[in-house]
Amino acid sequence: MNTPSTADLAFQTVSERYFNEVVPLSPVSATSLGDHRFDDQLDDMSAEARAHSVAVRRSLLDALAAIDSAQLSRAHQVDAQLLASQLEYDIWRMEELQDWRWDPLLYVGLAGDSVYTLMARDFAPLPERLRNVGKRLAMLPRLFSQMRDGLEPARVPRIHAETAAKQNGGVLSLIDELVVPQLAALPETDQAQLRATIERAREAVSQQQTWLEKRLIPQAKGDFRIGAQLYDRKLQFALDSPLTRQEIRERAERELARTRAQMYELARNVLKGRPGAPSLPDAPDEQAQQRAIVAALELAYAERPPREHVFEAARKSYEDALAFVRAHDLVTVYDDPLDIVPMPEFRQGVALAYCDPPGPLEKGQKTFFAVSPIPKSWTDAQVDSFLREYNLRSINNLTIHEAMPGHYLQLMHSNRYDSVLRAALGSGTFIEGWAVYTERLMLEQGYLNGDPLMQLIQLKWYLRTIANALLDQGVHVDGMTREQAMHLMMHDTFQEEREAAGKWTRAQLTSAQLPTYFVGFQEHMALREEAQKRWGTSFSLKRYHDAVLSYGSPPVRYVRELMFDLPIGK
Repeated sequence: MNTPSTADLAFQTVSERYFNEVVPLSPVSATSLGDHRFDDQLDDMSAEARAHSVAVRRSLLDALAAIDSAQLSRAHQVDAQLLASQLEYDIWRMEELQDWRWDPLLYVGLAGDSVYTLMARDFAPLPERLRNVGKRLAMLPRLFSQMRDGLEPARVPRIHAETAAKQNGGVLSLIDELVVPQLAALPETDQAQLRATIERAREAVSQQQTWLEKRLIPQAKGDFRIGAQLYDRKLQFALDSPLTRQEIRERAERELARTRAQMYELARNVLKGRPGAPSLPDAPDEQAQQRAIVAALELAYAERPPREHVFEAARKSYEDALAFVRAHDLVTVYDDPLDIVPMPEFRQGVALAYCDPPGPLEKGQKTFFAVSPIPKSWTDAQVDSFLREYNLRSINNLTIHEAMPGHYLQLMHSNRYDSVLRAALGSGTFIEGWAVYTERLMLEQGYLNGDPLMQLIQLKWYLRTIANALLDQGVHVDGMTREQAMHLMMHDTFQEEREAAGKWTRAQLTSAQLPTYFVGFQEHMALREEAQKRWGTSFSLKRYHDAVLSYGSPPVRYVRELMFDLPIGK
């Protein structure tokens, strides 16, 4: 056993300081990580708290800079760079991006997560979690007051204000769904106290709703586009990739053309000899290509679940994917528990599905594959659009991405890595890129018996990934209009109106996250190709996948350096 160097011991001290000095500054995030020391507290969003937060992070950066990185172990070299990047991003976000001034969703998300993170998983006895919910709910008026003090309505984009108003009541839905039915677990005195706290929380949420509707929305005049300077810096933090914005756009445009051509060839084979099929020339123009792909996709859209059976379809597709991965021995599969659940109301409105794994400090807790219900307010036409997009084959692809062997499987591996710091600082580019990669992997290996319509749907989903990258920078840097965005999504990448409309909203509400899918996929495919060349006849998919997943979830470039014993770059 190697004795840790002086540098490694110093880094371990800095790592411990991160968990003891930075993590406590966001109790709600700490609960998500699985650190339950602060479950009875709620984030302080005051100016004084921000100043203290910046000072703590600067102190840690100074301590990191004092360590001779050349003397660190290879694993610690990676972790030190991840930590420095995270600390720098946090400071930049507070001082330069200043989203606390213009994004009400930061506060709304905290309010909802403060309850959800305590009640979603059985990490502690129910009475203890209920008491902590009560303590956090008692602090809601303070959080709402800090929100009203911190936000500058003139800088708040209207779309952010309107979305916040829609989501604000979600905390009450969580209380009614997750807390109130469990009150009997408390003694009567504690029940009475929590009921009183809940009523005060209802009043606070009601008052906040009035402020959002009567004050914030009418005065919200901010631009949702963050501009080139902020976008490019945020993109660097988000991707940790050598690719620039311009290189991402050029690569995405090439992939868009290449993938559409591939889809056309599939469409030709599917449509050949069918009555009413469009013309299928060897060298189609843009219109002929479009007609053929649309006609072939219609065949896949025809097979879709009834409105009320989306969850059942997701469950079956998970079982099918799990059986396929095991039968083909693609990667090690652990038996960590998974639940497919409706998406909580306060998280609806941005994405249609997500994977919610237990925090890296949790042990034995469930992963949730959350799927957004079809809103009751949607018209029949809107529901039809949604179910065309999420037809049976699309639900299979979605389940691959979010669960097996996508996020759920990858994150169960990641949480087994022995550096809690690396798990806490996971790379979105690695994580999302892996999920997109597994969509391609399953089709390469013959999932659903090589069904050409499934191949077509998977390529359509890849077009969504490409569109994500183009849409994000188009919106925030290039002034892309809604009309242009909808054309990119509905015409160029064949998305249905409801999917495209939701993504347009998401692109306005977020920045620098949508490109992680495309960039991560490109990096994962390049890494596998390099491993095949380096390993030759000793290459196997299981060996490769288990190796890639064994390092946690750092940016792909670090996985490459660790896996091939290359110098750790900066």
